[in-house]
Amino acid sequence: MYLIKCVVAAGQEHVISYGVEEEEEEREFESSRSSLKSALFSLAEMIESWDMVGGGAGNGKMGMSKLMEEEVAALKKLLKTLAEMERFYDCIGGIIGYQLTVLELLAESVTGQTMNSSQHMKESMKCQFVEIHSPKGVDLSRNTEYASQAAIWGIEGLPYLGEIYPLGGSADRLGFVDSETGECLPAAMLPYCGRTLLEGLIRDLQAREFLYFKLYGQQCITPVAIMTSAAKNNHERICSLCEKLKCLFCFKQSDDTYCQPLVPAISAKDGEWLVSEPFTLVCKPGGHGVIWKLAYDKGVFQWFHNHGRRGATVRQVSNVVAATDSTLLALAGVGLHHKKKLGFASCQRTSGATEGINVLVEKKEISGKWAYGFSCIEYTEFDKFGIPAASSSKSTLADFPANTNILYVDLRSAEQVGSRNDESSLPGLVLNIKKQIEYVDHYGIKHSVSGGRLECTMQNIADNFCNTYPSRCYGVKEDVLDTFMVYNERRRVTSSAKKKRRLGGKSLHQTPDGALLDITRNAYDLLSYCNIKIPEVGGNENYINSGPPYLIFLHPALGPLWEVSRQKFHGGSISKGSELQIELAEFFWRDVQLDGSMIIVAENVMGTMKTDESREPLLEYGYRCARCKLQNVKVLNKGIDWEPEGNIYWRHEVHRNECLKVMLHGNAEFEATDVTLKGSHLFEVPDGYRLKVTSADPGISLQLDPIEDSKKDTGSWFWNYKMDGAHVKLEMVEL
Repeated sequence: MYLIKCVVAAGQEHVISYGVEEEEEEREFESSRSSLKSALFSLAEMIESWDMVGGGAGNGKMGMSKLMEEEVAALKKLLKTLAEMERFYDCIGGIIGYQLTVLELLAESVTGQTMNSSQHMKESMKCQFVEIHSPKGVDLSRNTEYASQAAIWGIEGLPYLGEIYPLGGSADRLGFVDSETGECLPAAMLPYCGRTLLEGLIRDLQAREFLYFKLYGQQCITPVAIMTSAAKNNHERICSLCEKLKCLFCFKQSDDTYCQPLVPAISAKDGEWLVSEPFTLVCKPGGHGVIWKLAYDKGVFQWFHNHGRRGATVRQVSNVVAATDSTLLALAGVGLHHKKKLGFASCQRTSGATEGINVLVEKKEISGKWAYGFSCIEYTEFDKFGIPAASSSKSTLADFPANTNILYVDLRSAEQVGSRNDESSLPGLVLNIKKQIEYVDHYGIKHSVSGGRLECTMQNIADNFCNTYPSRCYGVKEDVLDTFMVYNERRRVTSSAKKKRRLGGKSLHQTPDGALLDITRNAYDLLSYCNIKIPEVGGNENYINSGPPYLIFLHPALGPLWEVSRQKFHGGSISKGSELQIELAEFFWRDVQLDGSMIIVAENVMGTMKTDESREPLLEYGYRCARCKLQNVKVLNKGIDWEPEGNIYWRHEVHRNECLKVMLHGNAEFEATDVTLKGSHLFEVPDGYRLKVTSADPGISLQLDPIEDSKKDTGSWFWNYKMDGAHVKLEMVEL
């Protein structure tokens, strides 16, 4: 009853009248609004008296025979959505406060066009004066020594870090659907480079944990909190995927998992909630900014505290390069070491990109104090702040770095914000009405309406962490602030598989294809430094015309820091059109010439599965790892057939003419020395054995021997990791 009254009081009675239109004659409704409300309240009382699963025959004139069972189910679902809205948005007044906020922002979008940007900024930030400056931050690409030191701080602090993955987005632009059912699928399940995007995040995390183990000899398991949503069955699908991967990581799970509420989409014309079917709202997730309040409400912060965590890194699942080299480790390292409250990983902004910017805010508060801190302005808000949307070398926008939604957050500080019972616990409230909302009504008619939904942005929690001073600080030093920013080359910070590439389209930005090209460029930067001759990666137009120059996929545990990976590779060459995939951590490459396809995969990449005290499977790092040595080896085969249109390079689904494949089971070892391997080969090495391949006359010689019992756990050789100041040095140890 209360929820239905809130809907009517919010001016949205069409949501509940819509479902009873067909019964209007029988019920002899009057046309007046008051009579409509009375009838709806009577309907609500009857529905409330039922057990909500189809019971309650013979309730007056309107028994179950007069109300379609599907309408009862729809009403039940509507009430659940409304209850979640009322509960979660209690800090702004529940359902009615939610709609008031929508109308205020809708009014601002109109009045904001008439007021100047300075006036609008002051009103938006509730202050007397505000200016935004381009932040400098720490440039990891230039200050490489500091980058190394910060990354070491990040590795040292791994036992005090958690991870947060906001996976609740609807991913409409990706157009990812189940090939059998046609149902929309969440971005986390997108098969990318041979595995789901979520699994890619876990591999990156495990690589950091493996590096910690190799340096300090201790197992470190990082707790991961995953925020889902009810959109597109996102919650159920993500939970199912996590259950399959639970042996790989520790994640937050409960009967009511970290699931963000859905909110009604509204018409830009009048703020009216959109309805597709009787009692059925057109709903979308409420934006990733709900993550902080939701984390408090669901006990996520306490869960992290119980695991002894002080800070956490946040990254989005569609960004496939965020953990490249030192970026993520340096971000966390600076945050932990200097006890910061929030940090951004940033980079150069791409012209025309639909992404926000990081700024250094300077404002005079109503109290008269001056506040300073790093923050973010979403691209949808540029007009309000007087920032031109077009980016050129002379534009204001080009001076600001990109917001990438890669964050470090101090958990206690974030908890304090999330626990506030006011608007500040929902940072960066925005109403983006520039997009078309498409839906199909119950008559099968397609609609495309200009509208949006109330969203909040997780990165704008930074607005709560400004440092205040009694007077204005000219030339304030960024390093004394509670917020900070690290800067790196764009392809080492962000490249996202966010939207489907248009058929024949020439833009690769934020597409799976564009992200693959950045992965390829990173592989070139990594390997060319190792005295390996490899063709440079051309521009995007080359990819559009003929695909990538080669495919190189390296397991992140080979590093993840490039200075670690680069000590495992030296000399040789990789020809254009080649394919290289290495799926293990204990790997040695010396003077290898690759012209064709070479795939090396292992079951025990970083260790083997064991059962912990709670009888749950657990990956034990460094125990019975597979390993591979290649010295003075030539690999020559026809490799990938680059002609078929069926090749999907970003999925790593390709047709091969020939291939050298090495499959290592358990703790198997493979060694190839002074040999040329022509044509197709499949070397499958069983658990507990070592296969040595050398040249012979004619052909090659294969020697398969059991690994000595004393070496089965550690291997016959391994890389010993040592600290050398702010650097990691590797030493080959042969037993």
